Amino acid sequence: MIPRRIFLSERANSGEASSREELIFDWNLQGPGQFLAGRKVTLDDETLRDGLQNPSVSDPSIEDKIKILHLMEALGIETVNIGLPGAGPRAYADVEALAREIRRAKLKIRPNCAARTLETDIRPIAEISQKTGIAIEAATFLGSSPIRRLVEDWTVDHLARTTEKAVKFAVAQGLQVMYVTEDTIRTDAATVKRLYTTAIECGARAAVLCDTVGHATPSGVFALVKFVREEVVAPSGEKIRVDWHGHNDRGLAVANSLAAILAGADQIHAAANALGERVGNTPMELMLVNMRLLGLIDRDLSRLKEYCETVARATKTTIPPNYPVIGRDAFRTATGVHAAAIIKAFKKCDLMTANTVYSGVPSHLFGLEQIIEIGPMSGKSNVAFWMERHGIAESEEVVTRILDAAKKSSRVLTDAEILALCGAS
Repeated sequence: MIPRRIFLSERANSGEASSREELIFDWNLQGPGQFLAGRKVTLDDETLRDGLQNPSVSDPSIEDKIKILHLMEALGIETVNIGLPGAGPRAYADVEALAREIRRAKLKIRPNCAARTLETDIRPIAEISQKTGIAIEAATFLGSSPIRRLVEDWTVDHLARTTEKAVKFAVAQGLQVMYVTEDTIRTDAATVKRLYTTAIECGARAAVLCDTVGHATPSGVFALVKFVREEVVAPSGEKIRVDWHGHNDRGLAVANSLAAILAGADQIHAAANALGERVGNTPMELMLVNMRLLGLIDRDLSRLKEYCETVARATKTTIPPNYPVIGRDAFRTATGVHAAAIIKAFKKCDLMTANTVYSGVPSHLFGLEQIIEIGPMSGKSNVAFWMERHGIAESEEVVTRILDAAKKSSRVLTDAEILALCGAS
């Protein structure tokens, strides 16, 4: 089968429709599993809960948390974990403040809170929900895998009884319940089926499957999600949302989350900048990027970098320069061949082609742009383009001077250095 072709038809400056010139063969559209464009898949933002469990982060002020909450809203993120109020007074106060802000600002984003399967964790969620007058979903969690059962001296019967008691208590408090097992990906099928079936029978309406320790591969995620949909959800006869919550210890968090979607997951949990336990959760920004490129969402993501940078500042963490999409170097190039091709596309007044000829992610879809730098690997076209962009008249003498300096340098020249070279006698 010949891959379907992609047509780049956006003429950003001229407004002219391009001819249907075939530019990209897309092998991504081949194979047994394909994403259904437009299928509803929602996102749950864990930045303000699981994200803050990273040992290197600072817990942001409530003012910063509220800023982050509004940026989630701006990006169209559907749900947010606003904390674990049972953890202590500060956690309780922040959860209440965030819930009040959602109500005050009439935000569309829907809150949930984490809770161990204990009444002492569930009760604060119900209190805050009643105080603020907004619905808060309770994400009740407990360990389930054989290795955890061994360590804790738990039996499956004990876990089932704990599940029944916690879920029934939460429902009796008027809370919506998402039932979460830690380390689902390393839990035997019989235990998975028993625990989730028990939770659903007791009133839970969401089943969250977890890769708590970052063990999963895409094939394993697909198998688990498919098993739960077919062996737990379908027989229940209830409308149950299936969520996937992954970690990135093997660098597979995004791939695993996409596999979960292919298998039928309805919601993916993620955190800004991949914050979270150890090496972090599934990165929210990369889920948004991939879902946009796969046609699963179509929304304004121009504030994506602002969201990530705000979280980084608030948590006192850094974004690596080579981080996909939002890193400083994501859309920068100083390489002569790459830059020359991008520049030629820009001169054709074709933004889409310029942003895809040497990039798999069109920068303008995320409020960003290609940047041409000048360094030791650059050619004359880099220099000429830089000068044009900065409103400086091009001359052979200045171009040669800048290029000579770049070739002697061990790094990309700064704008200040280039400007000085432009004015040198």
